[in-house]
Amino acid sequence: MSEKNDGANRQAKRSARERLQAEREREKKKDKRRRTLVVAGAVVGVLGLAAVVGLIAANSGKGGKTTGSGPVTAPSGATGKDALAIQTGRSEAASTLTVWEDFRCPACKSFETNYRDTVHELEAKGLLKVDYHLVTLIDGNMGGSGSLRGANAAACAQDAGKFAAYHDLLFQNQPEETDDAYGKNAKLLELAAKVPGLDTPEFRTCVEKGTHDSWVAKSHEAFRAGKFRGTPSVLLNGKDIFADQAHPITPQKLKETVEAAARGGSPSATPSPSASPSASPAGARTKPSAAATGATGAARAGASASKGAAGE
Repeated sequence: MSEKNDGANRQAKRSARERLQAEREREKKKDKRRRTLVVAGAVVGVLGLAAVVGLIAANSGKGGKTTGSGPVTAPSGATGKDALAIQTGRSEAASTLTVWEDFRCPACKSFETNYRDTVHELEAKGLLKVDYHLVTLIDGNMGGSGSLRGANAAACAQDAGKFAAYHDLLFQNQPEETDDAYGKNAKLLELAAKVPGLDTPEFRTCVEKGTHDSWVAKSHEAFRAGKFRGTPSVLLNGKDIFADQAHPITPQKLKETVEAAARGGSPSATPSPSASPSASPAGARTKPSAAATGATGAARAGASASKGAAGE
């Protein structure tokens, strides 16, 4: 009887030890998951700026649809060479931000997400104006027509005096790069209904007829002629803000530079004699750095992720 009890006790102890060990393993896994989530959260924050630099290579290439066989009809108030830019902000602002964007471009969305509030703040103060150039790079690289249709709709919004609000809305609701949702006018009109006063018969006709398709095509040809390497390409007073990958201009630095220019100072982002409008942000294939956020390794991780997102 005693032997049976001893056996039962030993079995119970083994079972207890096994349960304790199993519990410890579960706790270790939970701790590992928690650490992973914490690190992932930190990386996401760090990649806010790094993604703008790192994703550009994934949105580069010689592609781009330039469909548009009708007359070139520039939107109301278009400015710049050949009237290919849509300008926001006050025309007398001391600094100019030139932005080449594609509404299907993930890196363009990252740029807008990280810099939008700063840009709008500087515009509201009358210190900065922005010249937007719309291109169709992703249509050529990924197929579809969302870049073209989205750009035409944005130009139609400019005719209605609603470009800035609609431009921001398109990026805020940007579909996955492989999803050509913006190739459907119905989707563009659905989003237009969220901008007060934009969804009018005139706007709908402009969108459905592709009134500005040829203008968008001409804008894209100017982008190709400029030898930009990807989207977004962003220049402040003529100098590419991502040209120095080790020290890209952060939103705070952008603000400081523009404010210095307004005071008549010597902002670091003014063009040097060798600066060329054709300069463009270097992409992930040249090992982009995120020194501005202190996370070179994270930038490389972001670049790697962006290649996967682009189907590379």
